[in-house]
Amino acid sequence: MKKTKLFSTLFLISLFTISVSAFAEVNEIDSNFDGKIDQWQHLSTDGKITKIEHDSNFNGKADQIEYFRGPDSLEKVEFDRNHDGNMDHVQFYGSNGSLERVEKDSKFNGRIDWKEYYVNGNQLQKVEFDNDGNGSMETVQFYKEGKINRIESDSDGNGRIDQWSEFDSNGVQTSTAFDTTGNGQPDQWQHYANGERLIKADYDTNGDGKADRWEHFDGSGKVKKIEMDRNFDGKIDMAQKK
Repeated sequence: MKKTKLFSTLFLISLFTISVSAFAEVNEIDSNFDGKIDQWQHLSTDGKITKIEHDSNFNGKADQIEYFRGPDSLEKVEFDRNHDGNMDHVQFYGSNGSLERVEKDSKFNGRIDWKEYYVNGNQLQKVEFDNDGNGSMETVQFYKEGKINRIESDSDGNGRIDQWSEFDSNGVQTSTAFDTTGNGQPDQWQHYANGERLIKADYDTNGDGKADRWEHFDGSGKVKKIEMDRNFDGKIDMAQKK
């Protein structure tokens, strides 16, 4: 009988311990004191926070989730920006706590089509876009010191870059190169003033990678002069004024 009682007592203590432990794994909080739970803190077995869910618009559903890799070390944060029940924005953090990457479903259709990459303490390095929703990032924007300095694009969605745009130190577009033949090399170049007005266009007509025809434009966008290198020796040997 004594052995049976001891077993029963230990069994009850074990159930109580499991119950208390399970209850302690999630802290439910009413952060704005309106009588409704709007935050859930998930704890590990040793009582450390592993995840926090937030209901920012107080509709009873979590729309922001923070994941932790260790004490005060944020790993990623998920957001439901349009409150449809689906997380459409994710931020990833490095072990030092700095932001490394952002992924977005910008069209809210369940597919990631926007990725941002950061370096050196949350400094934007590049942004990738999936323009047609095929899962491939067709456009990449590169940044330097917080300003855009280059864009590479796959305009026809065939998996190969065919446009290259350059920007000055102020983030103003200066030129765009085009691959019109599909060989991966530019054969046309457009140059701009003030980021908008086309002032010159260069063409590589024989595919040797060098321009041999140059069109110059006036302030209204009309061609005012054409220069050509007809024997492809790198020297202009004919000019036409319009």
